[in-house]
Amino acid sequence: MTSEDAIVVRALRTTQGDNLDVYALFIRGSDLVRIADISRLSREDSSPLKGFQRPEIKSHVKGITEYLNQGNVLFPNAIILALSPDLRFVAARGSKPTGDAGLSQAGTLTIPIREEGMRSAWIVDGQQRSLALAKAANSDLPVPVIGFVSDSLTTQREQFILVNKAKPLPTRLINELLPETGSILLPRELSARKAPAELCGLLSRDPNSPFHKLIKRSSEQNSKAVITDTAVITMIRNSISNPLGALAPYTSSTDGAANVESMYNLLTTFWRAVRDTFPEAWALESKSSRLMHSAGIIAMGVLMDRIYAKIGGQRETYEAVLQELARVAPYCAWTSGQWPMINVQWNEIQSTPQDIKALQETLIRLYMTSAHQ
Repeated sequence: MTSEDAIVVRALRTTQGDNLDVYALFIRGSDLVRIADISRLSREDSSPLKGFQRPEIKSHVKGITEYLNQGNVLFPNAIILALSPDLRFVAARGSKPTGDAGLSQAGTLTIPIREEGMRSAWIVDGQQRSLALAKAANSDLPVPVIGFVSDSLTTQREQFILVNKAKPLPTRLINELLPETGSILLPRELSARKAPAELCGLLSRDPNSPFHKLIKRSSEQNSKAVITDTAVITMIRNSISNPLGALAPYTSSTDGAANVESMYNLLTTFWRAVRDTFPEAWALESKSSRLMHSAGIIAMGVLMDRIYAKIGGQRETYEAVLQELARVAPYCAWTSGQWPMINVQWNEIQSTPQDIKALQETLIRLYMTSAHQ
């Protein structure tokens, strides 16, 4: 392998996790995009989720480039790479320095240079910085890099989520990536979001789902999508976390594991009944239908819990849910008119905690009142 098709650098090697090699090294800023691909998040129809990185933020890249072009700048921020197993490390010969704790081994790392899409590394953290470094006037700026050897997309996604957990990573991006992670021990707040995110993805992709192609996802550009995934996930999480929620019985009390299949069947049954009860309000933009609005989705989730608390057991069928929804249907103002009890016009309902609470309380009161008539 010649110097034209590989980059050779000094590196320190250690092991972490399940005997994964981890390297610490310096590399020219301009060489980062020569050895590493950016794995963009995307999905085509029902195909598996691809990649994990959000789109390039051009204003961010421009700002970093302008900073780098100021002259003698300090750039100690490490880029994190996932490295392919096909790179080559040769340990340096010689005795260890006195007092060396033996935590790492010095040597020479050879990283192949390949065309885009076939490169030997993937950027896990620092894509905006890497793009800026490639455009900077000083192409020889030495940049610190930490690289772990793994060509597993699951491992790369897991590290991407953990690295960015404390940063303002878009909630919708994390929600879509979470179901694609493996057995990683996630922080509690992320673990609680995994099953709802997986259910949201299933509802969006399944042709038999009432939500098929109606949910906005970070990886998909679908003109038919009208519901934000955060609203659907919030609706599901609320039901799981409520001890009396419709989905709560399908969560293990010992380890929190979720019976996703049973939850999914319940959700599709309920929301098919909702769709068929309010066909004039279904699959419209939220500006035309508050049923498709975040407030409507979350509030109807609370009504779902109340309905299933009443019809639980053998009567948890589509027909039974349809019958219960008929009790409130005449009073709902999803696309026109005024909501009773709170005297609010249909299009005045917003995605605020106050409006969502008022709407869900109205639905429950309408349901309970009709049950006594």
